[in-house]
Amino acid sequence: MKNVQKQKRANKGLPFFFRDEFKVSFIIILISVALLITTFTFDIVPPILNRGIQPATFPKALLILIIVMTLLIYYSANKNPWKVQNKLPKSFFLTLLSFLIFVVISKTLDFFLAISALSVFVSYYWGEKRIIYLLLVGIIFPVIVFVFFETILGLRFPPGIITNIYYS
Repeated sequence: MKNVQKQKRANKGLPFFFRDEFKVSFIIILISVALLITTFTFDIVPPILNRGIQPATFPKALLILIIVMTLLIYYSANKNPWKVQNKLPKSFFLTLLSFLIFVVISKTLDFFLAISALSVFVSYYWGEKRIIYLLLVGIIFPVIVFVFFETILGLRFPPGIITNIYYS
């Protein structure tokens, strides 16, 4: 009986820096901060050569977003502790498979089409079964990514079936 009580409280009595939530969050934030510091060494591109934003701006924004999201996950993990699992869920392996499908589709058919397929597969494997929402995710998310790359970053998608129609 005492062993059961100790196991239920095993992770709660530890100082915060020994908890799994803190260790994972700390490692992610530490790597992100190290990478963020390296982005300050990037060269500034002259305005005449710059299409969109400066090359260092996007990684900085992405790393700051990762740090903020990690802090939010750490906060939510303290409110609702993680459940211990001995093996990875099936959806994890299916998500890895969907990334392989993404690579094949993006190299052979079209990058835009690959983003659409990836967003539908990942949404489906992680629990969304409503067809209308899957179709919306498969259409709206790639369009947002395309507009973001095209307008804000000033980058073109690689040639493919759908992008050739748009660019011609």
